Amino acid sequence: MQVSKEELLHIANLASLTINEDEIPRYLENLQEILDFAEIVNKAPVQDLDITIGANKAENVFRKDEVKEFEDNDALLQNAPSSEQHMFKIPKVL
Repeated sequence: MQVSKEELLHIANLASLTINEDEIPRYLENLQEILDFAEIVNKAPVQDLDITIGANKAENVFRKDEVKEFEDNDALLQNAPSSEQHMFKIPKVL
């Protein structure tokens, strides 16, 4: 399928694009390359392929949210720049 200048300008108008007269040949070439590639993809043999939604069978792999008590709070807080009431103390973020 060959794209005409009128079709290109119509598509540009629908997309609210302003194309200068000197840009038309480059846009025509690029649009033609896209359409040629789409034609190649449309002709790809797919009749023997299984239906696939994704490339792999990964499922939701979230871990269960569990609360765990840390046994040595003093060892944990020794790396904190500042602590208060057995917790990390950080600057206010507003």
